[in-house]
Amino acid sequence: MNSNEKAAAFRALHQAGKPFVIPNPWDAGSARMLEGLGFKALATTSSGFAMTLGRKDYGVTREEALSHGAAIADAVEIPVNADLENGFGLAPEDAAETIARACATALAGGSIEDSTGESRNPVIEDDALAVARIEAAVEARNRSGRDFVLTARAEAFLYGNCDLDKVIARLNAFAEAGADVLYAPGLPDMDAARAVCKGVSKPVNILILGALAKHSVEDFARAGAARLSIGGGLAWNAYGTLGAATEMLTEGRFDMLSANRDGAKKIAPYLKA
Repeated sequence: MNSNEKAAAFRALHQAGKPFVIPNPWDAGSARMLEGLGFKALATTSSGFAMTLGRKDYGVTREEALSHGAAIADAVEIPVNADLENGFGLAPEDAAETIARACATALAGGSIEDSTGESRNPVIEDDALAVARIEAAVEARNRSGRDFVLTARAEAFLYGNCDLDKVIARLNAFAEAGADVLYAPGLPDMDAARAVCKGVSKPVNILILGALAKHSVEDFARAGAARLSIGGGLAWNAYGTLGAATEMLTEGRFDMLSANRDGAKKIAPYLKA
């Protein structure tokens, strides 16, 4: 598939009440394995990618994130959505440039957050600015001449600002601005997920995090979700195995190395020559 075909296929997957799971690889190898397992689409993860560089989340540049996303998109035949953080700047022009450059790759879509990157005020408080950034991203996508699925993220719940009505209002404003998919990561429970899905006019992506991890795909289908992502969950689990290294160093033991071999054997057949 070419870029437009991948974007069209990705767009078609988004059906309220029929959610698909979109796992988040952290490099080309994990992307190919997940594709081999049968997933229909993939998404990059900012925290997972940052770990591959030995950095904390939000520790990568626009150029690095776009290069990483393009490399994963080129490694597989299925659609790939890019975690583009806050567009790498707070001005609408920053979001526009990030989306324009993403549209020049094989990526099928990408997300823009309303986060600031600042610890004291982590989410953009100015509603007009938050919406203007999505409008600029949409305009950049439209000028590119190709299809590209734009996801707009309202980050408040991740930072403890848990006013559900305000989050839903912002998501609806993003929808009016032209976003294709709406995303409020960090929702505390299924009631909140259900309220978001019922309260907005575009397909909703739900992050499987915290208490939401105890629910099934069928539960999210009944709530009205269209897409289910796990963020850096797989990457954190994979890198968590490095905890075995501390036991080698401090206790001189190696028995913990067998803990994840069975899982590795399941994906080994999808390694390419």
